[in-house]
Amino acid sequence: MKRTILLLLLAFCVGNLAAQTANDSIPRLDSKTKAALNAADQAAYQVAMRYSDLSMAKSKLYDLMIRNPENPRFMEALANIYFDNTQYPSAALVAIDLLQINDKNVGALEIAAYSLEQLGALDRALPHFESLYLLTGDNFSLYKSAFIQYNLKRYEEAMNSVNMLVKNAKTDEKIGFPKSQTETQEISMKAAALNLKGLIYLDQNSIAEAKTAFNEAISLDAGFEQAKENLKKTN
Repeated sequence: MKRTILLLLLAFCVGNLAAQTANDSIPRLDSKTKAALNAADQAAYQVAMRYSDLSMAKSKLYDLMIRNPENPRFMEALANIYFDNTQYPSAALVAIDLLQINDKNVGALEIAAYSLEQLGALDRALPHFESLYLLTGDNFSLYKSAFIQYNLKRYEEAMNSVNMLVKNAKTDEKIGFPKSQTETQEISMKAAALNLKGLIYLDQNSIAEAKTAFNEAISLDAGFEQAKENLKKTN
């Protein structure tokens, strides 16, 4: 996993230089020729996607990206293909390049955050989840931020995020938790936040506070299996 992350960072550094070099060497096309090539490549991309020929679809997107560096939608489509097919290193790299163009691109933030999380680069995923929350107010992004902060042992930040979530979570917001190897259960966002609050306290050996938080989570969702298991750790 560490090797994957190092390769990802190296590719990011080298990629910026390579992209600049490539753009500098592209021959200038007249507007009519460029429009015709764009139309042909977009048609080929659509047919390739229809037939699930992802290698051809990506090839056409690369052609469109090189020919139209001012238009981010081709990079966005490429990032989505990589992400949807769990090619997380490539998805992250494309998304990071998109964020250099526009750091408020919500789609790119989502792909960067989740791809980097899947790669185990939690410290690099965290700022993207935090930005997502600030831009969208999405409580799931806030929960992901809190959980990563907890995993990175940044307890004060994690507790601040959890307290915000407990205060702001809507009654109809749910989050999936594993119930067994084959089952998941839907838990209210507030109960999930209280369970995480208990884990933060537990890590800091604040047993009484952890017990209170787990009990509060269970009072909101009586079938919350993970909270019940965590409560046992306080006895």
